[in-house]
Amino acid sequence: MFWQRHTGHLIQYPTMKKWTAVNLKLFAQLFWCHNPKARLCHYATPSVGVDAVNYTEPLPQRRNYRTNGQSSPIPSSRINHILKSNEYSLKVNRADGRNASLMLEFDSNLLASNWPPEDRRSVATCLQSKTNLFGVFDGHAGYACAQAVSERLFYYIAVSLLPLKTLEDIEAAVENERPLIPLLQWHKHPSDHASTEAGKLYFSSLRTYWQELIDLREDGDRDVPAALGNAFRRLDSDISLEAQADFGELGSHYMSLRVALSGCTACVAHIDGTELHVANLGDSRAVIGVQEEDGSWSALTITNDHNAQNPEEVQRVQSQHPASEEKTVVKYDRLLGLLMPFRAFGDIRFKWSSELLKRVCEGHPDMLPGIDFVKLLPPNYHTPPYLTAEPEVTHHSLRPQDKFIILATDGLWELMHRQTVVQMVGEYLTGVHWQKPLSGHSFTVGQMLSLLVERKARALSTLEDKNVATHILRQALGGDGFSNVDPRRLATMLSLPPELARMYRDDITVVVVWLNNPILQIATGGTFSNNRITDPL
Repeated sequence: MFWQRHTGHLIQYPTMKKWTAVNLKLFAQLFWCHNPKARLCHYATPSVGVDAVNYTEPLPQRRNYRTNGQSSPIPSSRINHILKSNEYSLKVNRADGRNASLMLEFDSNLLASNWPPEDRRSVATCLQSKTNLFGVFDGHAGYACAQAVSERLFYYIAVSLLPLKTLEDIEAAVENERPLIPLLQWHKHPSDHASTEAGKLYFSSLRTYWQELIDLREDGDRDVPAALGNAFRRLDSDISLEAQADFGELGSHYMSLRVALSGCTACVAHIDGTELHVANLGDSRAVIGVQEEDGSWSALTITNDHNAQNPEEVQRVQSQHPASEEKTVVKYDRLLGLLMPFRAFGDIRFKWSSELLKRVCEGHPDMLPGIDFVKLLPPNYHTPPYLTAEPEVTHHSLRPQDKFIILATDGLWELMHRQTVVQMVGEYLTGVHWQKPLSGHSFTVGQMLSLLVERKARALSTLEDKNVATHILRQALGGDGFSNVDPRRLATMLSLPPELARMYRDDITVVVVWLNNPILQIATGGTFSNNRITDPL
């Protein structure tokens, strides 16, 4: 999202319970289960900084990018290093090595434009329900909110889906300091940052949530859309509550304020057998690659953008405020003239009352140096909240013709149309973009030679990118629109230092889930279903 520096409403929160000290060993048991069998395509040693995220920098000398007025050339080895530094892949296999899952594997990658990058990604298996979660998160006004949400949201979703008996067992284990059953198995790249300094606070908030679920004594059938909505809303509520509370630890409160003052969008897919639910907040997208009976590819968009380009979303926002604010609530295609997404985590500037925002800011001047309350308050701020963390949840029953699912932040969709992306991934899957026979054409020997050289280059490019998310990034930055990559264009885009790169593109995060067609055919009995989603473009 371009030109954004956002961050903000008064919500009624449940009373926070008082907790005894958290047993860090139990905390680790619940919050970490790493998959040692995950296949890493490539990674670089992460850079470490006090206030930075552990991602490899685009270039070692970011300001020495011009020579005699021309962009400095980058060798192909350096291009591949930049593109592949954060790629990650995992095959999904049964214990006997044969694949009986509806998913074959997934590929993911993140390419930074901001420094530090503001995008995040998360992939995990819910160990109790044997379902899978995939998410991409696009931060703004810093990376703090996206980082927190990428670490915490899946736990809230997992807890929301657990039966009452399991929640009671977890609470009893914590109370009696017994070993806990882990909720999630994470599939992480080594450079995916983790905020260990806020772990105790995050655990306390999550425990408060599951205790309240226990108190409700509800144990009906799992309602996935309701669980996803509850998880999104509750995490955003906790982010806001933590920014207001004083836990006696300066570092925790400072981090909580940073998280709440920044913001992020989220697009999360929950896959349970053939049932796909996507909870979306903002302008990232989920798209299904569909192969038609004639072999052609089409894109099925299963999310709607929550911004000024969606008339229904504009109407929703305007309907929640007096008619006197009709011309100011959405201005310059932004919320209050400032914020591009109309739904997001954090961003308390657009959520708290002006009185609460003033009290928190003026009460902690040491934590917010140089931040003036008057400058924090958006213009025409009369009837908050203006921003919501209520996700739009859509459902789709997977069909045999559904071959893959793509989740990506808006940095990709600003550069490529969804149909182009699906076509490219489909051709990557089948290899037809460099295997198509030539018929009905006349060529000279020179033209034929040039075509063969081009096809060889395409084939090598496809073989070079074993991770399809990396292939998408290569095409997005260097593609000519005809499945070819212009090396000079690609080198130029990757040569730009962050202060210039941000003018041409955003951070880009892509997750591609490959579906197991034979298993899907058996699971669905070969039946098809239609799904109606508003097309954002």
